[in-house]
Amino acid sequence: MSDGPEIFDDLYLGLQAGGALRKQRRGEKLTEEEREAIGRWQQMSMWRKGIAVGAFAVGTFGLGFTLGGLVFGRRARKA
Repeated sequence: MSDGPEIFDDLYLGLQAGGALRKQRRGEKLTEEEREAIGRWQQMSMWRKGIAVGAFAVGTFGLGFTLGGLVFGRRARKA
């Protein structure tokens, strides 16, 4: 299993590659760093990609759940 920092590195790489792929689809020119990020992401094993995407999904859900609770919790207390 990946260590904590490796998961964050994989997550960051996935975000970089995703942004570069969107840029590529729009027909924009990629930098060398963006091409490298896409290449490294494509070479990663499926299970590492799955862990990175899963960590992002869980983190995003947790953040949304927390912020939603704070926002709607305050509204409920005011009413």
